[in-house]
Amino acid sequence: QVQLVESGGGLVQAGGSLRLSCAASGRSSSTYTMGWFRQAPGKDREFVAAIRWTGSTYYTDSVKGRFTISRDSVKMTLYLQMMSLVAEDTAVYYCAADLVRRGGLFRATEHDFGSWGQGTQVTVSS
Repeated sequence: QVQLVESGGGLVQAGGSLRLSCAASGRSSSTYTMGWFRQAPGKDREFVAAIRWTGSTYYTDSVKGRFTISRDSVKMTLYLQMMSLVAEDTAVYYCAADLVRRGGLFRATEHDFGSWGQGTQVTVSS
């Protein structure tokens, strides 16, 4: 199992930036794919971004060009740099890890991620 702890959330004005971090411990060396999901009030949790062990990155359309996902394998930390934030980015952001080495087409589904953090709140004021 892998333990994930997010940090870096907060309140920011529209147009501002935030960087989320996710520290992994436990079987962190087996985290083949790591990702960020978010859940806004009254909505289902949705995929935001992911990075595979190959370095390939994936983003949902609404954050392309504004968010950047990266990982530091030495520090066992996942990051999400968020820029040009808008009110619609307001949500609880969750870090997730997939311990299965999956090839082929990337599927942006939370069902492939078996380990989750507790979430960090991001609020964008307009």
